[in-house]
Amino acid sequence: MNPRADLVVVGAGIVGLAHAAEAVDRGLRVVVLDRDERAVGASIRNFGHICLTAQHGDALIYGLAARERWLHLAAKAGFWVSEAGTVVAARAPDEVAVLAEFAEQRGDQVRPLDAAGVRAHLPVVSPEVIGGAWLPLDLRVDPREAVAALATWLAGQGVEFRWRTTVTGVESGAVHTTCGTVAADHVVVAVGHDVDRLLPEVADAAGVQRCLLRMMQVSTPDSQTFAPAVLSGLSMLRYAGLNACPSATAVRERLTRADPELLEVAMNLMFTQRPDGDLVIGDTHRYGHTHDPFDDEPTGELVLRETARLLGVDRLEVRARWRGVYAAAEGAEFLHANPFPGVRVVSVTSGIGMTTAFGLAPTVLDSLGAS
Repeated sequence: MNPRADLVVVGAGIVGLAHAAEAVDRGLRVVVLDRDERAVGASIRNFGHICLTAQHGDALIYGLAARERWLHLAAKAGFWVSEAGTVVAARAPDEVAVLAEFAEQRGDQVRPLDAAGVRAHLPVVSPEVIGGAWLPLDLRVDPREAVAALATWLAGQGVEFRWRTTVTGVESGAVHTTCGTVAADHVVVAVGHDVDRLLPEVADAAGVQRCLLRMMQVSTPDSQTFAPAVLSGLSMLRYAGLNACPSATAVRERLTRADPELLEVAMNLMFTQRPDGDLVIGDTHRYGHTHDPFDDEPTGELVLRETARLLGVDRLEVRARWRGVYAAAEGAEFLHANPFPGVRVVSVTSGIGMTTAFGLAPTVLDSLGAS
C-alpha cells in the first residue's frame, strides 16, 4: 500500500486534470487513476474551443475563471493556445438581430461585425454571410496536445498517475481498483458519462445520458489560415448565452421551416483549425443511454455539406472521422453529487468541459474542504 493520498481523482480527462491541478496549487498529495494508458475520450475528441463568451450563469463564471487558468497552464506545461477569439457568422437578419442583442448585454465581450468585418477575420466564407460578431475572450487549444501535456506537467509537479487501473468501487476514505485499494482523505470521481457504470444511482438521479457527436477533420480550402473559431446561426440554438436572446426564437422558427433536417440531428455548425492546418468540423448530437455502433452516412454528409456551404466552397476532403461522447443531462449543465462523506462526483453534462472545468474545480474542492 502506498501512503494515503490527500486527494484521489478518478478519471484523467480534462475535468479530472483540472481538479488535480487545483489540488497541486493547494499543496495536496494527489493520485490520479485512469483505466486507459492515456486520455482517449471526450477530452481529446473535441474542437479545442474554450467557448466561454457564449455561456450563461454559472457556466460563464466558470469559463471566465478557466480562461486565466488555461493561459497560465499553457505557459507552465508548454502547449499551444490561441487568443484569436471566435467569429459568429450570420447568414440571415434574425441571426444578426441575436448578435446585436447579445452585444448589448455583454458590452466589450461581443464586437458586432458587418459582412466586410467578418471577411477581415476569415479568409474564406460564404457570400451568404451578411454580418456577425467577434468574441475576443474565447481561446483555442489543440486538445490532443494540451491534455497530454497537462498530464505530463502534473506528473512533474508530484501528481502520481496510475494508468491502466480500473476503479471498481468508491467509498469514504478509499477507492478500490483492479490493482488494489487506494486510501484517500478526499475523492473526486470525474469519469464523465461512465458515472452510470461506477455509481448508477447517482447517474439515475441526475438523468445522465450519453450524447453522441459526429465530427470530422478536413483539409482547409486553399490552405488558408483561420485564426478564430467559427460559429454559425445553428450555434445560437446550442449555447445558453446566445439562445437566451429574444431573437433566437425567430432563428429556430425559420430553421424549422427551411432546414428541419439540421434540427433533427441537433447540428451545431462550427469549426476550428488545428495547428497542422486542417479544420475540425461538426457536430451533430444524439442522446441515449446506449448507442448503436453503426454510423449512418447521410448524417456525415450533412455535416460536410453544411460546412462547405458556410465556407462557400464546393467540397471538402475528409482526413478523419470520429465519434465524440459526453455526459448529458436535460436541464442541467453540471453534475455535482455527494454520494458519501468526502466523495464528490463531478461531470460537465452539457459538452462544455474544456470551457468550464478549470473554473469548476475550485468550487468542488472547496465543498470537500480540501485545502
